[in-house]
This record gives sequence, C-alpha cells and structure tokens, in this order.
Amino acid sequence: MTTVPKEINAAAAKKNSAEKLTPMMQQYMGIKENHPTMLVFYRMGDFYELFFEDAEKASRLLGITLTARGVASGNPIKMCGVPFHSLDGYLAKLVKLGESVAICEQIGDPATSKGPVERKVMRVVTPGTLTDADLLPEKAERPLLAMCSITQRKSVTTGLAWLSLASGALKLMEFSGDSATVAARLQQELERIVPAEILSGDNGSLFDDYAGTHINRVPDWHFDVVGGHKALLDQLGVATLTGFGADGLGAAFGAAGALLRYAQSTQGRGLQHVRSLTTETESEFIGLDAATRRNLELTETIRGQESPTLFSLLDHCRTAMGSRMLRHWLHHARRDQNVARARHEAIAALAQSEAAGPLAATLAQVPDIERITTRIALLSARPRDLAALRDGLLQLPALRGDVVRCYGPGQGGESGLLAAIHAALATPTACLDLLVRAVAQEPAAMVRDGGVFATGFDAELDELRALSENAGQFLLDLETRERARTGIANLRVEYNKVHGFYIEVTHGQTDKVPDDYRRRQTLKNAERYITPELKVFEDKALSAQDKALVREKLLYDLLLAELAPHIGTLQTISQGLAQLDTLNALTEHAQQHNWAAPQLVDEPCINIVEGRHPVVEKQIERFIANDCRLVNERRLLLITGPNMGGKSTFMRQVALITLLAYVGSYVPAASATIGPIDRIFTRIGATDDLAGGRSTFMVEMTESAAILNGATEHSLVLMDEVGRGTSTFDGLALAWAIARHLIDSSRSFTLFATHYFELTQLPDSHPSAANVHLSAVEHKDSIVFLHAVQAGPASQSYGLQVAQLAGVPQPVIKAARKHLARLEAQALDATPQRDLFALPSADPYAQEEEEAAAAPLAALNAAQQALLDAIADLDPDALTPRDALEQLYQLKRLAAA
Repeated sequence: MTTVPKEINAAAAKKNSAEKLTPMMQQYMGIKENHPTMLVFYRMGDFYELFFEDAEKASRLLGITLTARGVASGNPIKMCGVPFHSLDGYLAKLVKLGESVAICEQIGDPATSKGPVERKVMRVVTPGTLTDADLLPEKAERPLLAMCSITQRKSVTTGLAWLSLASGALKLMEFSGDSATVAARLQQELERIVPAEILSGDNGSLFDDYAGTHINRVPDWHFDVVGGHKALLDQLGVATLTGFGADGLGAAFGAAGALLRYAQSTQGRGLQHVRSLTTETESEFIGLDAATRRNLELTETIRGQESPTLFSLLDHCRTAMGSRMLRHWLHHARRDQNVARARHEAIAALAQSEAAGPLAATLAQVPDIERITTRIALLSARPRDLAALRDGLLQLPALRGDVVRCYGPGQGGESGLLAAIHAALATPTACLDLLVRAVAQEPAAMVRDGGVFATGFDAELDELRALSENAGQFLLDLETRERARTGIANLRVEYNKVHGFYIEVTHGQTDKVPDDYRRRQTLKNAERYITPELKVFEDKALSAQDKALVREKLLYDLLLAELAPHIGTLQTISQGLAQLDTLNALTEHAQQHNWAAPQLVDEPCINIVEGRHPVVEKQIERFIANDCRLVNERRLLLITGPNMGGKSTFMRQVALITLLAYVGSYVPAASATIGPIDRIFTRIGATDDLAGGRSTFMVEMTESAAILNGATEHSLVLMDEVGRGTSTFDGLALAWAIARHLIDSSRSFTLFATHYFELTQLPDSHPSAANVHLSAVEHKDSIVFLHAVQAGPASQSYGLQVAQLAGVPQPVIKAARKHLARLEAQALDATPQRDLFALPSADPYAQEEEEAAAAPLAALNAAQQALLDAIADLDPDALTPRDALEQLYQLKRLAAA
C-alpha cells in the first residue's frame, strides 16, 4: 500500500513560482488568500472541491473521501469534494460544528473562457449569518453578536449589537462598571441572547471564556464608534437615532459598525430587510441569570434536552414564527405590567369568543413569512418560497375575520392588542396580486429547472414555452407522415437529451429508408436518422427551451426586485402573525388545563392559591396543588421536609407562575396575585465546574454570592439546601447568615429550603420569616409523601426511609439506624439546649458553674448510652435460649449500674 505524502501547506504552495501551479490552482490560491480562516468550496462543474488543508479538514469533519489532484513542490495536492446538489446538507453539518464556509461559484462562460472559468465567492456561510431554511433551526433564532469595549480610567463601557439575519431584527445595549462587574454582566447577557457567533476585536479577551460559541476575530478598526454611528444612519435611512432610543450611546455604535460590515460582506449585498433598531436596557426585562434559566428549565432541561420544558409544554403554535416569539417571551418577560396585562386581555377575548380553534386551523396554513421575506431581501428566495408566501397571504382575510370577532367593548377595545394585530394583518393587495399573477400554482424547486411562472404572466415566455411544449404533437404528426411515406410500420420519432430528436428504424427495415435520411447513431438492433425537416424543428425547439430558461431567470430577478418595496409591510404582517399565533397557543393551553388569569398589582406580594408546577403536573398522575403567600410582612419562607417531599418542585412552581404572569400567560393556579418583580434568582441543585476549577461547593457559593449582591426588595429568590457542601457547622453558619442577609438587607421574597432544623428558630427573632413544611407520614419502615405545604417546621427528614426507597442494601440501612440512635442519645447531653442564634454568655464563670452542675446528668446519659448500645448490638434471631437468658442478665446488670 502506497502512503500519500503529507500535503504541503497552502501558504507554502502560494510562495512557489507560478509555473509550478496550474492556472486553475493559481486562481484557487488567490481566492483562498482572501478567506484564510474559512473552508473554500470551489465550484468545478457539478462539484464543489476543496484543496490542501481545507480538503483534509473537510474530509475529517464530513466523512468524505480524501483524494489528490496534481502536484505542488513534488507532493500531491490533497482534494475532496461534494456534489453541488447536496451542498445544503454538508453546510448544515459544518455550521453546526462552528465552521464558516466561502461558496465560490463559476460566473464565467466555459464555452468562451480562454483560461480557467472566472470564479467568485458569492456568499459566505457562518454560524451567525444563516438565512437558508435548511440550515436554520425552525423554532429558534441564531443571532450574530458584536462587542466593543471602551476603557476610561477604572471604568469599562461595553456595547453589544446583535442581529438575527433571518428576521432583520437589530438590537443594541450598553453597560458600564469595573472589569469584574462588566464581565459578569456580559456573561448574563450572552446567556440571554444565546448568539451563534461572536465578533470580537483582535485584542478582545472578555469572550475567551464563553464556551460553545464560535468567536470570530476581526480588526479593531472595524469597531470605530463614529464610523459605526454613520453605518447605522445609512442602514436605517435616517438623519438621527433619537427615535430609536439610542441617544448617548458610544461603544454600542462601534459594535454595530463591525456587525453591519461583517453581515454585508457574508451576503455579498446590502441588508434591505434591516430597517429598524431596538435599544434594550437592563431595567426592561425581568432578570434571569444562567443558573435560573437552567434550573427553571425554560427551553432546555438541566440535562440539555429539548423536553419536557416550559417551552415544549406551551408550544401549541402552528407557525414557526409563533414558536420563535413564544421562546423569546419566555426569556424576555417585561417588567412593565401593562405589557403582560394587554396579553392577558387578549387571551381572555380569544377564550371568550371561542376563536382559538378556527384560528389554529387557519394559522396552520401560513408559512414562515418572516424568513421568506428575509430571503426576498437577500435575493436568495426560491420559487416555492414565493408560492408559499402567496398562499399564506391568502389566509389573511380569514384570520382578520376571526380576530375582529374577538375584541370590542370590554374585550380589549379598539386600542387593545388584538386590534393592533388586526391592523397589522391587512392584506397587501399589490404584493399579493403580483404573486398570484406571476407564480405558477406549483412551481419548480429551482429557477434553473423552469416552470416557475404562471401562464399568461409574460407573453414572450408563453410563446417560447409553446414551441417546446408543442414538440410532442409535432413528433406524433411527423411519425404518422413518415410511416405512410416510407411504408415502415414500426418507425418511431423520439427525443433524448444526449442525441436530440431522431427517427429510429430497425435493421430489417433500413432498405426502405429514403435518401433524405441522414444516419445519426447506430445501435445493436436499429439505426437512428435525422431529416432536414426534423433538424430545423430541433434547432427551433431546443433554442426555445434554452431561451425560455433564460427568460425565466430574467423575470425572476425582476420579480424579486418588484417585491422589495413590500418588505416592510411583510415584516409587519409576520410580526402580527407571530403574536396572534403565540397568544392563541397560550389560550389553547389555558383552556385545556384550567389555568387562571393572574392579577398584577402595585403592592409587593406573591399570593398564589392552589398553584401547580406546569411541567411536572403533566408528568404524574395526581399533582397536589399548594398555596404560597408572600407579602410585605412575610418575606421569607423556611421550607423543611423530607427529601423527595416536593420542596424543589414547590419552589420552582412559584417562580414559574410568577414568570408566566409577566410573560402575559395565564397560570396553573386557582388564582395568583403578584406585585412588582425585577429579577428571579435560583440556587438549586448540586453541580460542579471541574473544567473551570470550581468544586460543587464553590459553584454553590458563587451562585449565592450573585444572589446576595444582586437581589433587591422586588426580587424573587429560591435557595435550596445552601451550605450542604461543607462541614455541618460551617454550612449551618453560612445558611443562617445568608438567610439573615436576605431578610434584613435584601428584603427579597425568598423561598429557603433547608435540612438544617436549627434554622427553624429564625422566625422567633425575625417576624418577616415563617416556617412551612412538606408533609409525609411513616408507615412501618416506609414513607408516604403527601406533597402538601403546611404551616410550621417539619418533625424529621426521613432520610433513612428515602435511602431505603432508593434501594440502599438493608444491612446498610440497619447499621445507619443503630448509628442514628447513638447520635440522638449523645445529643441529649448535660448541656442545656441553647438558642442557636442567642449570643454567648458574657460571664465565663457562670458558664463553668453550668457545666459543673450538668456533670452528674452527663454520667447518667453515658450509662444510658451503654445500655442502648448493648440492646442495639443484640440479634434475637441468632440467639439460642441459653444465650438469650445470659444476655438478659447482662442487660439487668447494666441497668442497675
């Protein structure tokens, strides 16, 4: 077996003299030089080829065969390739792996080219600049984000700009602080935005630790603030950004400039669909850090799965646009209560009018108009995109009819959300008329295949089509005439793509062939001929086919240009459809699962009656509903109870009900009254970050620190088993101090679950704290969880019973019971029980007197312990009658002592 020598480096090949590379490879090297960090897909006929390091890398990532073509510096040039018609599948795989690809097409005519066919990179595909339907997740955005930082003395100002190229949504944000504060805030925002690709300057470092995202370094001068401001003005076609709330920004403009430059370069054209700008602030949304999003399982389970989550539960949307908006709402609940109230009113109107069912049926016939509009703007829309757009726009009158029946006096009124949606869904008559006239009912998949335009749209195209379409009848007529003229009964007139039109005669009949027949091809059993008449028709028909395809390509480009003025209207329609679909999905779920309309009030409170966990209640047969009452005078609930008793579920359901209320959804409860909320924090579960050098306890303390530093009196805090990752007394002290801080300093609404029963004394000294517990009952050696929240602390934790349920071997359980008995006996020592939170005695002599007075009692306890140990060591089943009698005497002696 011959080993192929290691390929030479592409850069080294470039340094070789031009004579050592073919003209085609010289052309490739010039293109590769302009895209050094990307895989270059170089079009050669029906394949996209890759060379040198690109070929080696693509072969490994895509699992395709690595071959060689030509030689450079005495070594084979490694090569691999993919068929052009299979490109999208390979691109999807590469983008998922975080790779970027430059697509290099043949733009010259091979028939007229003297050297290599002219080629040019027509588009660049990167993780953050996707617009193709086949490459994008249907129900999620894949934004491109850029960051610009400006340092002044000890303060850092960081600006973010991010763009969903598939929808045209452009957003800015800016924040300042010291380096540590900015880094923490940046991490939080990245968790919220979830960019697919990040642009950072050559010297950027804040993004280095953000794992799982493709980071692209671009020159620092791309982040020029003045240039970025001008780029935004030019992109939006305005003279000032005041109307977009962007006054006073600086670093965010620099980020926007780099973002727009990069996005335009990947598409090879302007971004017609980027027509608006949103400026976001920290106070706009309810804050959710990464731990909270993970623990509440909003759109991904703790194990990284797509279901069961809150999103998968609520996603009854019939359009991809609605699903994406629902996902956005769950991660971007607005603090402004009026936003949620408007959605509650819309859901009430939809439910009352019983319009949810008809709306869902009609929405199911609507395509992804938002992304189709983007592809129109980028001139990448395919014929079936336009057919789907046409069919979707035809549904607007029916949707408007259903919506208008939902609102009126007392149901949102003419100024309500449904009224605004109704206005947004007005049919774009000119756009729809153009699509109906132009696009065939079922067009071909690609323009190059023809059959895109409807008959009657273009007279010239119709005439060219008639010439080729009438070929069938002409051939039948010719065949009939030729059979009569020659007397050859089995003569056939046919066509194939290789040899064109021909007359076929079997070998036994060739003696009857007329003189004007010219042989075209000899087969085993027949001869094929052409006649002057057939040749004239062939030239005319084939020319008509070619001309028809050229004509369709020209018409298609003109059609996309004619649709461009309607892009803004189509974006408005897509937003209206997405909102309607999302509201309708929430309405359907509320009706089917008995959810109630929450009340948002100005007073601080979270008062939930018969609340349920929205996801868990669908996973079990019978879910126990529970109340939660937090008011200004009752801000912290100390939650005790057994493992598996439902503490974490109860805590999470309170957070989810609160979040859903501000999302604008109905909630799984009999009723819910909720006051102002600015952030939701969670410290639940035990995880480590070994790669980051953090133990489980370190992660726990880091998350606790974030809560203690960020929580306010309008925050909701969930703390579960804090302090359990270290020694008993260290953990107890930390848990006590953290609880005290949340009560006295933060004054947050807090659910504090713990197994430290000593903490249940806290309400004695802090009236704003209260004890509740999850109940359970013990039956013999087993335990029955009631999952009901009741007032007061729990009596015990039932740890051994839970261990038994988990399958811990019986000898281990038995040994644990014995040791537990010893520990409990030892706890009854001579020292009187002191309040855990009381201050130590100021008189050391008084303390010594207490200890001396307790000495006799300590001796008695020691004797009792010896008796208990002896009893615990007995195994009655293993004793003979004589042994049993002897053990009884021994116990009596111990008791007498």
